[in-house]
Parts: sequence; C-alpha cells; structure tokens
Amino acid sequence: MTASLPDRRRFLKSAGLLAGAVPLGFPAITSCQSPNSKLNLGLIGVGGRGRAQLKAALDAKEHIVALVDVDENHLGSALEQAPKARSHKDFRDFFGKMDDIDAVMVSTTEHTHAFATLPPLQAGKHVYCEKPLTRDVFEARLITATAAKAGVQTQMGTQIHAGENYRRVVELIESGAIGPVTEVHSWVSRAWGWQTQEEAEKHKDIIYTPDTPDRAMPVPDGLDWDLWIGPAPYRDFHEYYFPGPRWYRWWDFGNGTMSDLGSHRNDLPWWALKLDAPLTIEPLTGPPAHHDIAPATMSVKYTYGARGELPPVSLTWYQGATKPKVWTEGKIPQWGDGTLFIGEDGMLLADYGKLLLLPEEKFANFKAPEPYIAPSPGQQAEWILACRGEGPQPLCHFGYAGPLTEANHLGNIAYRAGKKLEWDPENMKFPNAPEAEKYLSRSYRKGWSLTAG
Repeated sequence: MTASLPDRRRFLKSAGLLAGAVPLGFPAITSCQSPNSKLNLGLIGVGGRGRAQLKAALDAKEHIVALVDVDENHLGSALEQAPKARSHKDFRDFFGKMDDIDAVMVSTTEHTHAFATLPPLQAGKHVYCEKPLTRDVFEARLITATAAKAGVQTQMGTQIHAGENYRRVVELIESGAIGPVTEVHSWVSRAWGWQTQEEAEKHKDIIYTPDTPDRAMPVPDGLDWDLWIGPAPYRDFHEYYFPGPRWYRWWDFGNGTMSDLGSHRNDLPWWALKLDAPLTIEPLTGPPAHHDIAPATMSVKYTYGARGELPPVSLTWYQGATKPKVWTEGKIPQWGDGTLFIGEDGMLLADYGKLLLLPEEKFANFKAPEPYIAPSPGQQAEWILACRGEGPQPLCHFGYAGPLTEANHLGNIAYRAGKKLEWDPENMKFPNAPEAEKYLSRSYRKGWSLTAG
C-alpha cells in the first residue's frame, strides 16, 4: 500500500476501522477454545524476544507447528528445540498454510509487526505480538480494529504489565490513596539515539549511532537482508541497523525509546487512570528532529480529558537526560527511572518492581487495600490459557494495547513536527497542524501491502 494519508483514512472508514466504528477502549472478545487439547502454534521471529516466546510455548507443552525467521541461524537454533516444526524464511509463505494453526506469536522487528499480525487475525487465529504493537498510528488503528472484529484472544507482550507491582499501584490509585490524580510524570534514563558522541559516552550508549551510514557492510551469513527490510525503503546493510536493538532507533524500522519503553512506562498511568485518546500532545525539549534517527533525549506532554468521574490529567514523558522538575529539585527520591502520580492528597512514585507513597511521613501508618487484581501467570501463559478457553481475556489485549501504542506514536509525531498538536481521533487528523499527518502512516515498498478484510 502506497496511498496518501487521506486515502488511508478513506480505507479505514470504508472498512469500519475508524474510531467511530470501533471503540478505542476494550472490545468484546469471544473466548475461543482450540479444538485440540493443546494449541498448534506458529512462531514468527525466533531470535531476540522470540526466544522467550519459544521457551514459553515449550514450557506450556504446546504443539509448535511452524517457525519463521529471516535469519537461518535463529531458525536453526529454534528447530533444534522444536524439530517437528516446518520452517519458513518469509512469513508470507507461512500465511499460505495456516489451516493447522490455532495461534500465532509474533516477535519480529517493529516495522513488520502489522504485516505479521494482520493475516492471522483475518484468518481467525489468536495472536500474541511483542511490544510495541505497530510501527505507526495507522497500523495501530488497523490492527486494533481487526482484532476486535476477529473476536480472538490477543496479547501485546509487555512483561511488566504481568508483574505484581503494577497491580498494586493500580489498586492504590483506583482506591484513592492519593486522591484524584491530575498530573503524571514518566521518565527513563536510557539515552539511545540521535546525540553527540560526548553525550553518548556520558549516557553509556552502547551502540552509538552518529548518523546515517554512507557505506555498505557485508550481510552476515544466514541473514536474508531483503526480507528483513520488508516493507521499509531499501537501504544497504550496516551494523548500525542489525542485530537488535540497534534497529529500534531508526524511524524506518522503529520509533526509538518512546514507543519501546513507553509501552512499559506509559502503560502504568494508562491502566491506573483509564486513559484514552489524548486531547493535545506538546513537545517540550529535545534536539531538532533528525530525518532518519529517533532522539536519545526529549520530553513530551499529553493532556487528557475527564473519563467518567476521573478529572482531566496531564502526562509528561521524559527520556535520556531529561527529568521532571520535581526530580531535578530533589523533592522526590532520585530514581533513575520511574512514574510519579501527583494527586490532591499526596504522590505515588513507582518503578517496575517498587512503589513509594509520598510524603513518607504522611503515609507512615497507611494501610493499603487488600489486593483485588488477580495475579498473572506471566504474559505468555496468560494468553495461552485464554486461547485454550481456560483463563480470562489477557489484560494487555490489542483493544487496550492498540490505543496505548497510538498515544506513544503521537508523542514522537509531536516531537518531529516541533509543535503542539490537537488530536482528532475520530478522523485521525491534527486540526491545527495537517502537515504533521504525514507521520501517521508510511508508504510501503513494492511487494508489501496491508489490506483490511
């Protein structure tokens, strides 16, 4: 598909995939039990995070029917563990034979997520996909809506969402421990992306990327580079792009730290505060946008309207060298990464595995509510049980993860546009900045397309 954005909007509307036809929140999901006692699984991408999905499938003793990877080295290693599986380099070949497949696990690079998840959804297969769900807003809307129509079990792989600490934070916020929340700050210290060498050394960027390479390097043995490029514009191989996570900092392949770690960090306020589409997105700090590389350091502020009885709230994202003012002034503990909820009656500071109510003296005798969000058996196990009809709908299903992914992408768009954006989710427009709409989608290389079913 190489249509312009207005054409894509008409495409979504004709397929019933715009926000007016599909809720941005939780869709109704039908519990579908496999006709087999065990699931027949197809795994797309078995290197990197794909190794975790393979292990989860093996631990659950499911039937691994097919394995797909563009790298023969990854494929060979996976076949040693699942020797009865058929194998493919190109997932488009795998899609031609899915009659014996119940569910698919996707662990490709971000720029091919939509291409790997859409056909199985359209075929009525359960789908698990690693974070972030898609490479852009258009793809997020398409995958979210297609999943809702398919009525299958889905899960975006965000392992922190399955942890106990996030559940306790959500319970504290929902129960009113710090009162109505009107302000949230999320920050990560990872500084990978466009920056000077001095900054890279200071922030320990282990794979410093100075600029777009002007020369090619030999393609590693076993890697089909053309297939790895997939729908993105072709460029010669270079070690700056591969292996992971090097690719994630390039706009053609990913969206940098915002969409990657935002899937974890912004997940917490999204869950606890029942966030939906933002009203505005405003870039606060960061270098001028590079045409090819996502930034190492930047910050973006979102505003959200009231959600039922919950008041309007702002959420500010910081990555790299930037931190909230309350942090730099030493008014809260100097955690390198964290999320700070500011309520009328106090503050709650959280990281992946810990939380702290502030000021500490005020909450010295505070008694937390009895836990009421059930523990997760793990992100993959949660999904597998749901696919087999033996557990509830996964908490990070595509109806939840899709809008979260959209919001993270909107933060990058505001940064790239260099101005505050007003967002019309119904029509997928920026009323005050139509020129920024070019970042909502992309053109695809010849031979690659996404088609709504």
